[in-house]
Amino acid sequence: MTQPNNYPLAPELETCAWFNTEQPLLLGALQGKIIALFAFQMLCPGCVSHSLPQASALQKLYPTTQLQVIGLHTVFEHHQIMTIEALQVFIAEYALRFAIAVDQPSTIESQPLTMTKYQLQGTPSIVLIDKQGRVRLKHFGHIHDLQLGIIIGRLLAEPNN
Repeated sequence: MTQPNNYPLAPELETCAWFNTEQPLLLGALQGKIIALFAFQMLCPGCVSHSLPQASALQKLYPTTQLQVIGLHTVFEHHQIMTIEALQVFIAEYALRFAIAVDQPSTIESQPLTMTKYQLQGTPSIVLIDKQGRVRLKHFGHIHDLQLGIIIGRLLAEPNN
């Protein structure tokens, strides 16, 4: 890993709804802890089979004082089917307990705003943000649990300043 100062600051999430949190989460207010942002879609097989269970496992393994797990439902296809109401049922059916944001749709393109800001290729994707609010990992597709755990462990071991 290169020096943390060489990494870009994470842009704030642009959302239109939140689940499993009393108020929207702002990345700036979460500095001092690691943020694991999981971009997913309900109809994404890799998201359902691996990414969302991985996010749930992280949420159970780490206290929120150290690691904040955030799901980002980012719809770039099948817009008519993946409504907020359908997402609410999906969250209940899969017993997802971590905070989940709904990416703000764009008025000019099919890709939603946060997905565009982070230059995500698709779903599933994971973004790890360090204690200073810098993007330290942006990964498209499957990432092995052990590999992810090693990276998170290294980020947690870094000083808070």
